[in-house]
Amino acid sequence: MGIILYLVIGGLAGWLAGLIMKGRGFGLFGNIIVGIIGGLLGGFLFGLLGLTSAGLIGSLVTALVGAVVLLFIVGLIKK
Repeated sequence: MGIILYLVIGGLAGWLAGLIMKGRGFGLFGNIIVGIIGGLLGGFLFGLLGLTSAGLIGSLVTALVGAVVLLFIVGLIKK
């Protein structure tokens, strides 16, 4: 059940990040990948800042922050 939860959180975080970053979503599977990578990046960034997150909402927020940062970096590289 854990992997399904990661995929759902990743997909939701990637989709929300695409909306926040003005339509930079990548479709269902792309959003899942962006969300999962965003979760890793968000966890790393939160660790650097000394922040922690717990539970389902905390995981979603961490993944969302990481996904937004990831899409921002991708947007800079594409230009």
